[in-house]
Amino acid sequence: MEGFIADHKSSLLFSLILFILIVSLKIIFTSIVRKVGKLGDFNPVRTNLIIKYINIVLTIISIITLTFIWGVNYRDLGVLLSSVFAVIGVALFAQWSILSNITAGVIIFFSFPFKIGNTIRILDKDILDSDNPERDVFVIEDIKAFHLHLRSSKGEIITYPNNMVLQKGVVIISTYKDDEIDADKENI
Repeated sequence: MEGFIADHKSSLLFSLILFILIVSLKIIFTSIVRKVGKLGDFNPVRTNLIIKYINIVLTIISIITLTFIWGVNYRDLGVLLSSVFAVIGVALFAQWSILSNITAGVIIFFSFPFKIGNTIRILDKDILDSDNPERDVFVIEDIKAFHLHLRSSKGEIITYPNNMVLQKGVVIISTYKDDEIDADKENI
């Protein structure tokens, strides 16, 4: 055991530094996302989903860095990784819409102006009803990783893909806080 430690002293030291750095980054990013979620009044489930994505990315980065630190034989690793990436590439190409919906979910979390409880109209000819404009209004029930849950004026729940929300125009009719203010005015 002493011989192993003596032979790999620098690799062990760099691995320890990497471990401390990754744990520190996870703590920092988690606190930043939680603050953004709290300031933006986001659903805690969405906040935890973004934290999970960040942890996955940091774990992948740490695994790649560890292979460099420990000097893994890249010829053997190259064959293995090329085979794995070929299979993953085919699977991801077949499922590109899933990835685009996840990415759109992250973008919606950080930069989009609507939240759960907002009343919106999506300017999409597939869901617009020209005979009944009231039917075009939806309340956002939930924002998931892949889609939005929208409640129509008739009470129907519609799932709408996140990537389509970024591609189509969205009109915010009222926000959740606007509804609370209107309710307070009615109670006065």
